[in-house]
Amino acid sequence: MRILAKDAVNHIGEEITLEGWIHNLRELPEFSFIVLRDRTGTVQGILEKPDFEVPQIGNEYVIRMKGNCVKSEIAKAGFEIKITGIEVLSKVVDELPTQINKKNPVEHLDRLLDYRYFSLRHPKLAAVFKVQSCISRGFREYLSSQEFTEIHTPKIVASGTEGGANLFKVDYFGRPAYLAQSPQFYKQMMVGVFERVFEVAPVFRAEPHNTSRHVNEYTSLDFEMGYIKDENDIMDMEEAVLQYVVGLVNETCQAELELLGAKVSIPTKIPRMRMTEVHEILEKKYKIKYPQGFDIDPEGERAICEYVQKEAGSEFVFIDGYPIEARPMYTMPDLEHPGDTRGFDLIYRGMEITTGGQRIHGFDMLVDNIRKFKCNPDDFTFYTDVFKYGMPPHGGLAIGLERITCQMLGLKNIREGTLFPRDLDRLTP
Repeated sequence: MRILAKDAVNHIGEEITLEGWIHNLRELPEFSFIVLRDRTGTVQGILEKPDFEVPQIGNEYVIRMKGNCVKSEIAKAGFEIKITGIEVLSKVVDELPTQINKKNPVEHLDRLLDYRYFSLRHPKLAAVFKVQSCISRGFREYLSSQEFTEIHTPKIVASGTEGGANLFKVDYFGRPAYLAQSPQFYKQMMVGVFERVFEVAPVFRAEPHNTSRHVNEYTSLDFEMGYIKDENDIMDMEEAVLQYVVGLVNETCQAELELLGAKVSIPTKIPRMRMTEVHEILEKKYKIKYPQGFDIDPEGERAICEYVQKEAGSEFVFIDGYPIEARPMYTMPDLEHPGDTRGFDLIYRGMEITTGGQRIHGFDMLVDNIRKFKCNPDDFTFYTDVFKYGMPPHGGLAIGLERITCQMLGLKNIREGTLFPRDLDRLTP
């Protein structure tokens, strides 16, 4: 029976069988060291004057290794495998494209991405996606515990959620269609059925950016919930989600966090600020001024996070009260603050990771707002018709999975937190 690397320590004094990749092979005159790697980690084997024929092996060969698990004062783990047999399961037939067994990746990011299917064998690179998996699992687990229903919405759609901008057009049996920018319309529809829904799925943005913050396909963590008072209920729910996610990451990904040198925490209450207040602080403290009605840019996001960190000790900050010009047509206007909406963003360590808010739930207001955005309501009847039949006050948000991963782990480029990035220049692998 195959024993995994992490479990080998429980079999000291026994003969065991392990399977995996040769992470490092060091051949000396009298003996050889083989470090074997599997999905759980590495284990060291020592090959001394074998009484069996040793096959040709090298780094990244896939082997089955048998041996006696014995205590060792020299081995870092406190034990090693005295090898009694090796079977090659798969050979390496070409030069390795990147180095897997160095402490840190040594290749340029572009090369690591070109050979993503191989470079991710590096434990430090793979650790990023183990943490990312934990983030999405925590999102699902918490919302499921709060009686949210997971849904799966179309990714080929008839129109865009934001008035038709930045859409990838596709030929759908001779008629135009588009890749979905967001599940927004569909998750709102399903509030009319389930009250609370969520989805973890890809979205597509045909934005010609080529920055460290943008890719053209990313994974969105969406939820939408009905019977809310206002957008503060949505922010409350996100606080609870993120507290659960951060707790789960710290509980289950300690080895990965240590490998990546990352520390993750979240306050019990995330500070909340209105956009007008943010503009005032940025102008007064940082000499950064924006025209009225404008969103803040990456420089402003970094500056306001620096301010909140100093003043409140929080790496997170909600910014509420976004101007109408900076929000989609379905965002609820703030009648108490004319010109503003009940839309918000969550900024984490200097980068926006969430966009959310309360939505318009009345049919007449929604149709009127679509016209105000210079769109034709007739193009959105598949969406607006549901509001004819009674929709509760509702709202929701979308978290960029790759962005929260990068900010949590201190990665410098969103492509480092994207399994197979799609951007202006990259369509393979």
